[in-house]
Amino acid sequence: MDICVVGAGYVGLVTSACLAHFGNQVVAVEANATKLESLNKGVMPFFEPGMEEFVKNCLAKGTLRFTANLEEGVKSSEVIFICVGTPPLPNGDSDLSQVMSVARGIGGALDNKRKRIIVNKSTVPVGSGNWVEMLVNQGVQSVQPVPARSARPEAPSFSVVSNPEFLREGSALDDSFYPDRIVVGSTDESAIDSMRKLYNPILTQDFESPEWCSPRPKGFDHVPFVLTDLASAELIKYSANAFLAMKISFANEISGLCEKVGADIKQVTRGIGLDQRIGSPFLNAGVGWGGSCFGKDILALMQVAREYHYPTHLLEATIKVNEHQRMIVIQKLQDELKIIKGRTVGLMGLSFKPNTDDLRDAPSLTIARQLTKMGVHVKAYDPVAMEECKRQHPDLDISYATDLVDLATDSDALVLVTEWDEFKRANWREVSRVMRWPLVVDGRNVLQEEEISSHGMTYRGVGR
Repeated sequence: MDICVVGAGYVGLVTSACLAHFGNQVVAVEANATKLESLNKGVMPFFEPGMEEFVKNCLAKGTLRFTANLEEGVKSSEVIFICVGTPPLPNGDSDLSQVMSVARGIGGALDNKRKRIIVNKSTVPVGSGNWVEMLVNQGVQSVQPVPARSARPEAPSFSVVSNPEFLREGSALDDSFYPDRIVVGSTDESAIDSMRKLYNPILTQDFESPEWCSPRPKGFDHVPFVLTDLASAELIKYSANAFLAMKISFANEISGLCEKVGADIKQVTRGIGLDQRIGSPFLNAGVGWGGSCFGKDILALMQVAREYHYPTHLLEATIKVNEHQRMIVIQKLQDELKIIKGRTVGLMGLSFKPNTDDLRDAPSLTIARQLTKMGVHVKAYDPVAMEECKRQHPDLDISYATDLVDLATDSDALVLVTEWDEFKRANWREVSRVMRWPLVVDGRNVLQEEEISSHGMTYRGVGR
């Protein structure tokens, strides 16, 4: 198929490359001139394992190209994906200004040579499918003034479809090729058929695993195609992220009780997670969740509920528990060090999760700012995200280390914030020798307590 993807950010770029890999002709529209120049050179605007090599391969094969010309992309395509950002506003609403601009622009570029499918892949509130249809029609009318009745031209034919994404940063290619499900919201049979055809290689798993992602999981031979109406597809996205965030916040709340009664949260969550109705993924205690999705989507879902005067007590509690959890490591530092003013604390990791340089709503930033306010000298080391942190947060008064040993040198404590593999494989003997006070606070419960303790260091986990 001929595909246009509007927006070459995280979702748009991953979507473009994956569809291009299956032989579709994909044009990705990117308005930012600097980003566009980098993309045409195969340079990625973000860190994602395997992504740069994957995009370069698609460019070399000629199945993917980038442009700033929206009209060109629309006119040449049968399916048009809207993949622009919808960041949160202060009141919790999603900022839909980019979606609005793109939808009107698509309408202005449409012609009646063929029917187009316009796919909402951006995370948008319930009802946005109908809203986008209205905006596209406004765009059509803006360039096609209504003439005399006898000369009325045939209007462009299009259908709006909701196709939410469920990508995890750090494993986006695996999630694209081996997804849990593909959700399509539409009542237009021809649009549904086209979307099923577009995704057929993934649905049937009838392809060789690309070298840039993991091998196909054993026994993974098909993907469910979930067909819904527009509103249900939009609500699935928000509800899925809210539920995952609730699992984390639940584990974090129970972790506090574990510490009070002398239980071990890792043993408790293992016992809970073995119940097949619950499952173990995301049932992890620690410093809480961050990133661009969970917080934004929960706030947006709460805002939708407020519009209908519907209370969301669980969602509100999920947010509050997560905010509280980021302060837990600071309490642990105070418990062990007593006076922390004038101390040096090293943060192991900055990005909100491993295998990405994304710092949006990262727990590390909250912890660093609070410690700095309390008179602590904060050092940080992250294998990928330090330059991004310097660029995005020049006001953050911290020092940057070159590696883990440099971070540990003369530190009174280390706090694991991001569970990079490099930290899990650390040489704790070497680390302990350079620290001023050998304290390790494991904010993700992934380090080996026995090994750390064997080198004379004090280990503190969360809920243990």
